[in-house]
Formats: sequence, C-alpha cells, structure tokens
Amino acid sequence: MVQQEEDRAWSNMFGLKGSHDNKGRHAKNMDQMKEKFAKLLLGEDMSGGGKGVSSALALSNAITNLAASVFGEQSRLEPMTPERKLRWRKEIDWMLSVADHIVELVPSQQKGKDGSNMEIMVTKQRIDLHMNIPALRKLDAMLIDCLDNFKDQNEFYYLSKDASDSEKGKHKRKDDKWWLPTVKVPEDGLSDKSRKNLQSQKESVTQVLKAAMSINAQVLSEMEVPENYIEALPKNGRASLGDLVYRSITVEFFDPDQFLSSLDLSSEHKILDLKNRLEASIVIWKRKMTQKDGKSGWGSGISFEKRELFEERAETILHIIKHRFPGLPQSSLDISKIQYNRDVGQALLESYSRILESLAFTVLSRIEDVLQADNITQNPNPQPCKRNSLKDDSQPNSVSTSPRYDVETANAKTLSDLLTWTMDQNDYDDRVDSDDGSIDVEPSMQKLNVVTNTSKKSYLESLAGVRSPTERH
Repeated sequence: MVQQEEDRAWSNMFGLKGSHDNKGRHAKNMDQMKEKFAKLLLGEDMSGGGKGVSSALALSNAITNLAASVFGEQSRLEPMTPERKLRWRKEIDWMLSVADHIVELVPSQQKGKDGSNMEIMVTKQRIDLHMNIPALRKLDAMLIDCLDNFKDQNEFYYLSKDASDSEKGKHKRKDDKWWLPTVKVPEDGLSDKSRKNLQSQKESVTQVLKAAMSINAQVLSEMEVPENYIEALPKNGRASLGDLVYRSITVEFFDPDQFLSSLDLSSEHKILDLKNRLEASIVIWKRKMTQKDGKSGWGSGISFEKRELFEERAETILHIIKHRFPGLPQSSLDISKIQYNRDVGQALLESYSRILESLAFTVLSRIEDVLQADNITQNPNPQPCKRNSLKDDSQPNSVSTSPRYDVETANAKTLSDLLTWTMDQNDYDDRVDSDDGSIDVEPSMQKLNVVTNTSKKSYLESLAGVRSPTERH
C-alpha cells in the first residue's frame, strides 16, 4: 500500500500517467525517473558521502548528458527516430518538471466571508522560469520539426565515411570536419523547390539559434562572477590584455573592426584566447570602478571616465566576436559561472538554452553542407564563403539577422510569430562617435518575451554566454 501511494505521488508530481494496458511501461518509466532523480539528489556522488556537486550543477550536467546521448553528432539532415524522440520528450520533461516547484511569493487579493477584501501572499512560479521555459520549449519543437521536414526528401543523400575519393569527387570535405559524411546532390543541382525549402529552413533555424543564444547569454549575465575566478585575475587590465591589445583599445580614435583586422584570428584557439582576455579585463575594470575590492593592488591610476570608455570598447569587441564566430567554445568566465552557480532555476535555463543552441548550430551546419554541395555543382569554382556566421555579408560592419522567410511561400511561422521579439540591425559604425571616440552600445537583439533585468547592462552582462555549441558535450 505504501509503495502504491509513493508511485502515485511520483506520477502526479512528474506527469506520468499509466493505464491497465501499459502497466509494464509505466513501471519501467517510474524506475528510470527514480534513478535519475536519486542521482541528482546525491549530487552525482553515488557513495552517498556528501562529496557530490551542487544540485544546480548536477541538474545542468544531467541535461547536457541527455542531449549528448540523444542528439549526438547529428551528422545528417534526417528526422530523429521515434525511439530517440520519445526518450528526449520524456526525459527532458522530467528535468524541466523541477521548474514547476521553484516559486516566489506574490501579493494577491482574497475576499473574506464578510465580503471584505484582504491582501495575502500566494506562491507563483518564478517569473524568469514562467516566461522562458515555454519559449525554450517552442524553440525545441521548431528544431525537431525542422528535422522532420526532411523525412521524404530524395534529392540529396550521404556517402558513407569509407567512400573513396573518386566517389566523393569535388564534394569532398576540405574543412576540419573530415569525419562527417559527404553530401551528394544531382549532377544538375537541387530543384528550385528543394533549394527554397532549404533556405527557409536555414532562416528558421538561424532565428532559433539567435533566440537560444540570447536567452543563454541573459541567464549567464545574471549569474555572479565566482570568487575563484576573481582571485585568479591579474591586478590590472593591461596585464590581462597584453601591451599590444591594451594600446590598441586605449587609443584616442578607436575602430573595433580595424582593431580585429589587425589581430591574428586564424584559429579557434587564438579567438578564444582573445575572448578570455577581454572578459577578464572587463571584470577587472568593473571592480575598479565600483571599488569592491579592498586590495591595494586594485588601486586606480586611470580616471573613471577613461576606464568606463575602455570597458565599453572591450565589450563592443566581444559582441562582434560572439556574432562573427558563433562556433566558439565556452570561455573561462562561462565555465566558472556554470561550475559555481547554486541557483537551480538558472541552471535549468542555462543548460536547456545551451543544448538547444548546440542543436541549432549543428542543424544549421548540416543545411549549409547541402547548400554548399549544390553551389559547387552549379559553380565548379565557387568563391569560398564564411559559414555559420551571424553576420550579414552584404553589410561588413553590421550584426544582423537572416531574412525572415516569407510566410506565404514557406507556409510556416517565423520565430517572431512565436516569441514576439525583434532584432536590431544597426551598423556597428553607428555606435562609434568619430568626434570624441565614445561608443554608444546597444544590444543587437531585443526580446519582448524573455525576462530580463531592468537595470542598465553592458554588453558583457547582456551577452556573456554566447559561445560554441559544438564544444559543450
């Protein structure tokens, strides 16, 4: 009797419903769910000795590992198998069910028996979870639907990894993803219908990627900078950036694009190193401006206004890097925040948005593989193009969105229809005042349905989490 009541409680709490016809499946699901939540409660320390990680980090790791095992490399444009799709829906629902029990007290009116009104406090799901979890679920569904759209396509196919070079021909991969299968398209290229469908799917996935990046960045910006990270910082911005970068940022007339063009950004490692140094210098400058650190080594030798200007310039460079290279690994600051975060709600939002960003980035890459193969067929000597950049090639100095695809031709909803958010496509050059060198920093993406802090935020605070989905699992 006690066991039956316990099982009924678990079912009611996490939405497991059984019937007489599927009692065996229901019992199996129940056992799986109990095992997963037991591991979360133990903080991944199965000895029970209390040496496990925090609940927030355990939940974050569980969601990350689930996505890695379900989606894997996603090397082809094809629907998920029913088994994988069922597992994903079931287990991600289990993880997200925790959010239903994270509440806050809000005032409410209650009518008494005598007809008088009195104010009472009632519990309500925390506002950031209430707004962002449904938005992320919509992004999740859009990505799954995108993969389902390739179910009946028969115009392109994939060669096996062991195919000879003669079979691959001019479609042979020339990038570092040599293990991915080679795409083959008809000799005369894709049909107009298939090409338009790929373009519309690409635009849709691009919007999903940007939304996931934006939510993830907002959540990371609200996490505190860990003391361990702060203690490991150099004592000033010059030591963090190095003399060359520091001099380039502190010149009187500053052009962020000219600055980036003068650096060697030929490898992912070099780009990530620059990003780490910029983020570290921004944290240093912020602490000096707010005088939160009592150590004499953090003393100020530069005016407040100058330091604020340098910080804004560094944040502008970070913003450009994150949108020009959306395939970067996590920065040291990101990793540190995730590792030491103790807020379970933030851990849910950060990990869920991160794995959706990862999947969107991967699907976008697979779509571009097919379009590139088609381009090679149509143009034997195509010009090399930059892949997976959120930057519009027609506007070299701007960060912009992909064109919203036509509802009448694509017969589908855009992301703005679902989330009612808008993109700012202002040019970076408009942010630089050539008269005095000051920088007017405004976010390039404004969300209407994603809960944000109303206080003024810098670029680092609003975009701290944009980084490569490919290196997170």
